[in-house]
Amino acid sequence: MNIRHFLLGLFLPLSLFSCHTVEQEADGRPLSSYVNPFVGASTNTELAGASHGLGKTFPGATAPFGMVQVSPNTITGGDNGPGYSYEHTTIEGFAFTQMSGIGWYGDLGNFLVMPTIGDLHTFAGTEDKPEEGYRSRYDKSTEKASAGYYSVFLSDYKIQAEATALPHSGMLRFTFPESKEARIQVDLARRVGGTSTLQSVEVVDDHTIKGWMQCTPDGGGWGNGDGKADYTVYFYAQFSKPFSGHGVWSADIPDDWRRKREDVCSVRYREAIRQSAIHPSVSAFEGKHLGFYANFETKPDEVILLKSGISYTSLKNAEENLAAEMKDFDFDRTHAECVRLWNDELAKVSVEGGTDEEKRVFYTALYHTLIDPRLCSDINGEYTGADKKIHQTGKFRKRTIFSGWDVFRSQMPLQTIINPEMVNDLVNSLVEIADQSGNEYLERWELLNAYSGCMVGNPAISVLCDAYRKGIRDYDVEKAYRYALNTSRRFGNNDDGYTPGNISCTLEYDYTDWCMARLAEWLGKEGDRAHFDKRALSYATIFDPESGWFRPRNEKGVFSSLPEKGRLQEGYGCVESNPYQQGWFVPHDVEGMIRLMGGREKVLADLTDMFEKTPGDYLWNDYYNHANEPVHHVPFLFNRLGMPSLTQKWTRDICRNAYHDKVTGLVGNEDVGQMSAWYVLAAAGIHPICPGDGRYEITSPVFDRVEFRLDPAYAAGGSFVIEARDNSPENIYIQSATLNGKKYDKCYLTHDDLAAGGTLVLQMGAKPSDWGKD
Repeated sequence: MNIRHFLLGLFLPLSLFSCHTVEQEADGRPLSSYVNPFVGASTNTELAGASHGLGKTFPGATAPFGMVQVSPNTITGGDNGPGYSYEHTTIEGFAFTQMSGIGWYGDLGNFLVMPTIGDLHTFAGTEDKPEEGYRSRYDKSTEKASAGYYSVFLSDYKIQAEATALPHSGMLRFTFPESKEARIQVDLARRVGGTSTLQSVEVVDDHTIKGWMQCTPDGGGWGNGDGKADYTVYFYAQFSKPFSGHGVWSADIPDDWRRKREDVCSVRYREAIRQSAIHPSVSAFEGKHLGFYANFETKPDEVILLKSGISYTSLKNAEENLAAEMKDFDFDRTHAECVRLWNDELAKVSVEGGTDEEKRVFYTALYHTLIDPRLCSDINGEYTGADKKIHQTGKFRKRTIFSGWDVFRSQMPLQTIINPEMVNDLVNSLVEIADQSGNEYLERWELLNAYSGCMVGNPAISVLCDAYRKGIRDYDVEKAYRYALNTSRRFGNNDDGYTPGNISCTLEYDYTDWCMARLAEWLGKEGDRAHFDKRALSYATIFDPESGWFRPRNEKGVFSSLPEKGRLQEGYGCVESNPYQQGWFVPHDVEGMIRLMGGREKVLADLTDMFEKTPGDYLWNDYYNHANEPVHHVPFLFNRLGMPSLTQKWTRDICRNAYHDKVTGLVGNEDVGQMSAWYVLAAAGIHPICPGDGRYEITSPVFDRVEFRLDPAYAAGGSFVIEARDNSPENIYIQSATLNGKKYDKCYLTHDDLAAGGTLVLQMGAKPSDWGKD
């Protein structure tokens, strides 16, 4: 690819690449038309300035919280969780499952479909030599993505590929050139970050196949196997045209070969795939590395479609999922239904004012928050439990992909407002996983029932506490509390009140101990309440008065030696952060933290200095590092310091400079909705510091009017509106406010205020005011 072409794609507004119609460009256009799935769709580490890369989103088609994501895959291996990166020059196929915004080698990327012309290749080929396999170069200028739709022109085969999806099924539309050697191939072993370890395929008739792919930790995947992901994907797929011939390829993988990510990417493994045996016309086959191919003879511009139902439970359910959602091969109607689903979901937050780009950034961010935690129960309500048995959902739908350490901060608080039923599903799902697995504690990072142990803290306790505080309680509360209690006992600070060598763990555990105290208080468990309230204040045990900041202590209580960079040293007792960044995480006792740090004036000067030294692009840095989660509450601390104008100043600056309508539009990993949820809340004018206390800090809205549509099952009010009068890029400071017509001087709202419905009116101006200081 021409490098100039690539760079233009990274930095030009993505509206140039989106799929719009004339009607969508008119006033009153559907909200889905503002969505640009290319935002953040790069793993590029050089542009990110850090090994974590950029957004790591996928550009393919999915429905809100859908089980299926039909998306292009450009590479496997490496820290490439979405299976795609914008700068890659070839596509190896279109997978039906993907993860969004994650690192750690990723997972899913299953059921990879690729249309081809010519000789049959069993190996995908490589980026530098795509002609040695079935992958294809593609014309970047033809690549388009919108909510529920993706398309691209595969240059090597002269095939137009289009994708759309519904919650449990996906559809691909291929427009072929004239050929006697047209083919659709399905790589059944495909898995991001590794390989499926066992597959099966059966030919039902001349246009239908079904089968499954087993993905175990032995095949890498999530954390290259360390994430313990162990799942089976079942599929039931149909072609719109009967195939004239078919077959299976099977690679001979010796029993003693390791099959982790590095092994699958090795020369010898690739050679084994290249030398796969071809089995024409077989009716059924099982093996360690399988692919299926269907042959066709095509006329010029002939269209052949493939649709497939997906299930994590059974072949029967995959077939039923497909039959219920895609009764025919009407691609356009299916796409329209997916768009309708997106418009319904996006309408839960509506904005007025702002620029067209700001609306695109906002609705793309909202779109990214509505992908996970996704459904993993089937249309009939069945799902595979953590005990590997089939269960039937009752009053909830089973959810998966809980990126706890990330999403407890902004994503789940946002969903408690606009999707409380989904949060209720999530709590039920986490409790059932704890029950069915026999572990009886709540996992911090869950993927398809796997206890991955990824990251630190006890974030599920935070989500439970915040949900209960906001009236989201349709689950076994006593069981949820019991498992939360087990979690806090299993993972927590030592008897001296800290985790040896670790600032991050110490502070995160203190916060969730506070969450446990609140749950105990609400449930009348006074002994537990007193115990956890005491533990929640133990953050002071790792504060070093001599250096004036938090430092890690060893098992004997001795502070670790200060490194050359002092509290700016990333990794010094911290996870993906430095002590300067992590040290502000005492959300449950901000007043106590301020006293410990030397009082209001000292803390205000220190916090101000942190932001003034932060790079203007907000990429990975030693100060306010918006590219990662530990600091996401920090701009709102100015509200607690009696300087709400600085919260207003800096959140508007972050919204303006850390989020853009382009591939590089996310300064860090999307992290399963967290990065985008921060923007949605901050741009709307509210954000929590401490999930569980029911308080939202008020800040400067990006838009003139924001309306949250509330769920009547959880909120008395129909909607809550935030109006910013005389708002502009210059008028970023709140001068005065009214709540439901009455003067309002507080710089925060409670969830009760929001759930009651009503209108918060903010009068904006160009200079800081005294509003909200008391």
